[in-house]
Amino acid sequence: MLNVALPKGRLGEKVYNLFEQAGYECPSIKENNRKLIFENPEKQIRYFWVKPSDVPIYVERGSADIGVAGKDILLEYSPEVYELLDLKMGKCSMAVAGKKDFIDDNRRPLIVATKFQKIAKQYYGMQDRQIDIVHLNGSIEIAPILNLADVIVDIVETGTTLKENDLKVIDKFLPISARLIANKSSYAFKRELIEKIKESLYQLTKEQL
Repeated sequence: MLNVALPKGRLGEKVYNLFEQAGYECPSIKENNRKLIFENPEKQIRYFWVKPSDVPIYVERGSADIGVAGKDILLEYSPEVYELLDLKMGKCSMAVAGKKDFIDDNRRPLIVATKFQKIAKQYYGMQDRQIDIVHLNGSIEIAPILNLADVIVDIVETGTTLKENDLKVIDKFLPISARLIANKSSYAFKRELIEKIKESLYQLTKEQL
């Protein structure tokens, strides 16, 4: 069995549909139930749903041979995996955002609210800008409004949430999309099958562009 970690949610459903189009279907995954693991013995493939940020952990530790994770997660946690393919799905950007009247005061450290600490440190490190990070896991947009932070570093898709909260994008600095990743040992031992799947997915992503 080839074990495939899929991210829960809309992106994971789109990714599964891509695998299905590539000929690696598992009909039980579309049944209305709460199961997390689905197998198709005929195709020798097993899918399981996990939290998006956990996909690289399952792949890195070998519980999954391959998986799909956002580039943001790969950059933030730097898992020991192979990145095989940009699936051109779940496209968005990493951005800095703040109040509409925000002006950076260089005389003191900039207070940055984010769950992407590593990415934020690298971004501001390249500018030699001193920052003070406030780590938040959700509702990051309200941090500047309540004066918890000067700006936020977060994923922006349409920008609607920012506009509705009177915030503006200050800089979009990193394009994000879903990536096919592989466990290093699995890639060595199951390379032929993994490469076959990768090539099928690549052809489909080309057609859909």
